[in-house]
Amino acid sequence: MSANNLVIRNAIFISAGIILYFFIMKISGLEGSSELRFLNFVFVFWGINNAIKSNIIRNGETLYVRNLAIGIGTSALAVGITVVGLIIYVSFINPEFIEVIRASFLWTGNITLPLLVFALLIEGIASSVICSFILMQYYKNYKPQSITPHNQVQIDE
Repeated sequence: MSANNLVIRNAIFISAGIILYFFIMKISGLEGSSELRFLNFVFVFWGINNAIKSNIIRNGETLYVRNLAIGIGTSALAVGITVVGLIIYVSFINPEFIEVIRASFLWTGNITLPLLVFALLIEGIASSVICSFILMQYYKNYKPQSITPHNQVQIDE
């Protein structure tokens, strides 16, 4: 699978997970709980990990910078998709959600949709870079079993 397909596929999984999670919170009546909003980090971390690991195992790509770019690209695309979902949600489905955000302890003052989108883009990109760097500390020396020299079988002819 190409690296671009890995990025797109995992970004869609991250976004779908976050959107589904927030809908479950809304249905459960927990949308006002700011603490539970931090759990979307689990989806981001899982998606980046899956993208990097798949690129190493399926494509045999072990270059640090290339896999770091895969991780950052995956989560940055997921942030973009999720923010578009938020814009659609607030604009057409539940305009009162801005009031829920305003009432949370994370925001002060007058929050507008453009300001919220800007803040989420900045926060999302920052967390993308941080998560990717964290995961690359694990994968920087990881080599797929099938390509390591000590596991190759010598055939004498």
